[in-house]
Amino acid sequence: MTTRDSAQRPQSTPHEGRSWLDRYFSITARGSTPARELRGGLTTFMAMAYIIVLNPVILGGATDINGDHLDPAQLTTMTALSAGLVTIMMGVVGRAPIACAAALGVMAVVAYQAAPNMTWPEAMGLVVWQGLIIIAMVVTGVRTAVMNALPRDLKIAIGVGIGLFVTLIGLKNAGFVSRGEGGSLLQLGAEADGGHLLGWPVLIFVIGLTLASALLVRGVPGAIFYGIVGATVLAVVVHYAFGLDAAQWGGGAPELPASLVAVPDFGLLFQVDLLGAWTTAGPTTAGVILFTLVLAGFFDAVGTILAIGAKAGITDENGAMPRVNQILVTDGTGAVVGGLTSSSATLVFVESTAGVGEGARTGLSSVVTGALFLTAIVFAPVFSIVPAQAASVAMVLVGALMMTHVADIDWSDMGVAVPAFLTIAMMPFAFDIAGGIGIGIIAHTVLRTVQGRVRDVGWLMWILTGVFVFDFSMHALGL
Repeated sequence: MTTRDSAQRPQSTPHEGRSWLDRYFSITARGSTPARELRGGLTTFMAMAYIIVLNPVILGGATDINGDHLDPAQLTTMTALSAGLVTIMMGVVGRAPIACAAALGVMAVVAYQAAPNMTWPEAMGLVVWQGLIIIAMVVTGVRTAVMNALPRDLKIAIGVGIGLFVTLIGLKNAGFVSRGEGGSLLQLGAEADGGHLLGWPVLIFVIGLTLASALLVRGVPGAIFYGIVGATVLAVVVHYAFGLDAAQWGGGAPELPASLVAVPDFGLLFQVDLLGAWTTAGPTTAGVILFTLVLAGFFDAVGTILAIGAKAGITDENGAMPRVNQILVTDGTGAVVGGLTSSSATLVFVESTAGVGEGARTGLSSVVTGALFLTAIVFAPVFSIVPAQAASVAMVLVGALMMTHVADIDWSDMGVAVPAFLTIAMMPFAFDIAGGIGIGIIAHTVLRTVQGRVRDVGWLMWILTGVFVFDFSMHALGL
């Protein structure tokens, strides 16, 4: 063949032969397949589906300033609706394997700090303002600058700490550990079991964890997902064979539903008051609550996004995420959606790492997860079969997978080691992702200054240090 012929021959491109779906989500480019994305999306949903039950329990169990409750059935519908819409948006716009749902940290602030000082619509109005402020921070570049300002080792520590945080949640939900009795902080087994592992539910968790771990070490694709499914099937069999009481399962018994569908109730949609909180609670109280909401949502999301990106292997050498602005805008939009649906801020969920552990690398997995949440609005009885003991299998193993990154931290430099350790330790020990990040940032700034390396801190890290010092001091002084 002549050189001329070669020049006239059409040249192949990296996208040749790929479907529009593959090109849009960069499935092949990120080393994934549609099957892996589907499996990852399913696994993420199964790991975080408990929020459909938990959110109504927390918000529905609290009262506002007038003593009013939110209806649990309506909260169930709104929780699934907001999670589905925002997670699909994250997949399509952010194109990342990140799912969103009602954030536990923000949920607690709304239920126990905001609601006692105002009505529910007014509290949800502050959640909407939280989302608008976060979006403004993204548009102005503040949020991206914060993510880029964090030192590499601190970013790694955040991911590891979140892994331990997720593990602790999984162990607690499974009934494997609980609040301690007789002076201990934690203990094996449930609170009523005297520090021992008792009962079928815990055994189901152990069997599911063993199965998934065995498949994982053998390199079987879908190991975590199969562990959840296997544990769920066994739980159903055991529940009926031994006539277990539903209360023994804690968060939900693996019972076959009487009906496959349920009629959704959209009564809480748009029940929001954007301005009332500032008069009912007063400008100072409303401002402090809004500051707390923004701070909790901001750093929970930053830490989670960094951890998921690192685990998925889609960050660059500096830990930066592709399409980070789109991801952050979607996260802020999720807070707005959560407020408009009265389900609390719908933010990035750390359980997304469960799907990443199953191979999810793109936004297609998020679309799958979001679609399942929307399906759950009608088919909630079907998804309620999965007990917390089965879903916790994914959370514990994801913690193990995320722990592997701890080797990348420079432990030989104590100016790095101490902040990294505090970040990792404080997240599970204080049960606070944002608090762990804040303590790590303060420690980094102080120790680098003591080392005579003030220039290495960076002006933005100084600002973040000041923000967290103010936040911790404000709470310590009861302001």
